[in-house]
Amino acid sequence: MSPVRPEWEPHERTIMGWPCRLELWDDIEDAKADYAEVANAIAAFEPVLMIANSEADAAEARAALTANVDVWQAPINDSWLRDSGPIFTGLSAVCFDFNAWGRKFEPYDDDRRIAPLICEHLGRPYTRSEMVLEGGSIAIAADGAIITTEQCLLNRNRNPGWTRQQIEQELLDRLGAPAVVWLGKGLVEDRDTDGHVDMICVPTESGEVLLQWSDDDDNPNLPRMEHNRKILEANGYDVILFDALAYGDNDAMSYLNAYICNGAVIVPTSGQEELDERALEIYRLAFPEHEPVPVPGMTIAAGGGGPHCITSHVPMPWVEDQG
Repeated sequence: MSPVRPEWEPHERTIMGWPCRLELWDDIEDAKADYAEVANAIAAFEPVLMIANSEADAAEARAALTANVDVWQAPINDSWLRDSGPIFTGLSAVCFDFNAWGRKFEPYDDDRRIAPLICEHLGRPYTRSEMVLEGGSIAIAADGAIITTEQCLLNRNRNPGWTRQQIEQELLDRLGAPAVVWLGKGLVEDRDTDGHVDMICVPTESGEVLLQWSDDDDNPNLPRMEHNRKILEANGYDVILFDALAYGDNDAMSYLNAYICNGAVIVPTSGQEELDERALEIYRLAFPEHEPVPVPGMTIAAGGGGPHCITSHVPMPWVEDQG
């Protein structure tokens, strides 16, 4: 089995889902417009597969998307494919169990089944794991290690009866990683996912880790940020403090919930010019071979995530995987 690889390695395509859970969004039409903008931005660099829940959704998506986006009608309950989709380790994938972030959103039976359907649609082999795991709860560092948070993976609403050691061993066995690095907690404002790591850190190809930070002494996240910084440094990582975090009326928008595709970093923006430019500049320096591409971020943030949460990457299969 090939190990899971970092996100910046070459992709075959990106998978997304068209928004369909009406009650999640203040205005689902705004969400669809921003999903379309993200999909079209990615499609300038690599193919995209957009999953639509109904015939009407498929027609609507097709009208909003460029020619480099394929639309596939398949049953889904929600549009966060990072978490419900398969996790690829080369040619093959692992389909972990999914329970809608600790059964927070009902129904989720179609999302629980979508990962193997995607693999079958793409003609990719897969294995199944009984462990509940969302793709946004892990990040892959340049050395192959899995970075995650105790807040999410050890939450009793995911895998009751599993010990930390059992969860870690399942990650190592299924994904072929050399180690698991356990951060503490994610953002205070990240209520839906219980502290997903893709809201607070982004590993880079050079081996550094971008880590969410705030220069505001009153920010309630500071103790968590400092704790996570110490853990990363203790594990030998050089940490770049990402001192941009945008706030709307009731939500935080994490610039670290960006998506790395072939030749680009798709970066959420808040419309707060100084913060947006600061975030784009950090990505220019951290990923010099990738073009930072800004996309609207506040509507998707209000729904619970960002460009990384709504995308799932399919890596190019490697020669050794194909025999």
